Amino acid sequence: MLKLENKVERDHITIMKMLFNLFVMLFASMPILSLSENPTNFSETCEDGSGETGSGFGIGFGLVLDFGLYKNSCPEAESIVYSSVETAVLQDPRMAASLLRLHFHDCFVNGCDASVLLDDTEGLVGEKTAPPNLNSLRGFEVIDSIKSDLESVCPETVSCADILVMAARDSVVVSGGPSWEVEVGRKDGRTASKQAATNGLPSPNSTVPTLISIFQKLGLSQTDMVALSGGHTLGKAKCTSFTARLLPLQTGQPANNGDNLEFLESLQQLCSTVDPAVGITQLDLVTPSTFDNQYYVNLLSGEGLLPSDQALAVQDPRTREIVETYAADQSVFFNDFKNAMVKMGGISGGNEGEIRRNCRTVN
Repeated sequence: MLKLENKVERDHITIMKMLFNLFVMLFASMPILSLSENPTNFSETCEDGSGETGSGFGIGFGLVLDFGLYKNSCPEAESIVYSSVETAVLQDPRMAASLLRLHFHDCFVNGCDASVLLDDTEGLVGEKTAPPNLNSLRGFEVIDSIKSDLESVCPETVSCADILVMAARDSVVVSGGPSWEVEVGRKDGRTASKQAATNGLPSPNSTVPTLISIFQKLGLSQTDMVALSGGHTLGKAKCTSFTARLLPLQTGQPANNGDNLEFLESLQQLCSTVDPAVGITQLDLVTPSTFDNQYYVNLLSGEGLLPSDQALAVQDPRTREIVETYAADQSVFFNDFKNAMVKMGGISGGNEGEIRRNCRTVN
């Protein structure tokens, strides 16, 4: 009986050793994962809460973003950015839309790498002179000021690309919109592309199929596209950007697609009294300086300023359904907008860049 018990015990030990060795072999074969706090690798396909899936194109290239990267290396970073944005918007309420737009135009051209901030030099043609940006983008001085303040506190630590992302978030917050935690760790690009800025940015006259295609190439879904378009609840646009909206009045054709004739007549009156190249009006006439869901309410009443905005409510029943949802429930819009901003902020220019000392020039 004792011999039998000893044999069982030996067999048990042998089995345990075999299991332990198997576990060690399996563990050694596993890929090493980042242990940083809440890292996000955007090389994976993105999916939003509706079940829609983006293409994943242009997202990742190995760059891992982190929510808490500057907590130790530059703990004052977020407060410096917020304070500067708050001051700038108090002095010029339109600056909130300008900083938000800077972030959009950066990320849509070769990823969020601050290439939009680079000035032209003898060896580099930047994106500032591309038609969608020329005499249109604003806020460069605000970014310069933020960068200067950060360099004095924690030199060569916070990238210009991360400043753009934080400034965009804070512009929404100081305008009454939602807040969200920003992922950081982007590198600043060493080059820019005027051609990509010319061809890759959505046009004010874009149709819904065109918009969906542009956003999908960046890994952003249809829901992301409609939510991000809500950024047009802030800002202004020149008459030249919405002349297509006035065609029913100019051609004598009856209004269609939900056109609001009274609204269009007011636009025509505005633009006929000034040079269309300088004439300008609010994107949202009801609450022009407040980040809210009024933009979507306007679309349903035929008062979208840009043709590409009004198209969301009339050209595709799927986008119209999202517009109706956001118009009825601001909290749904805020939640989807936050998620879409995080996804867009993850469009990476790669990890081969640098931390610029001056956002206008490469080191």
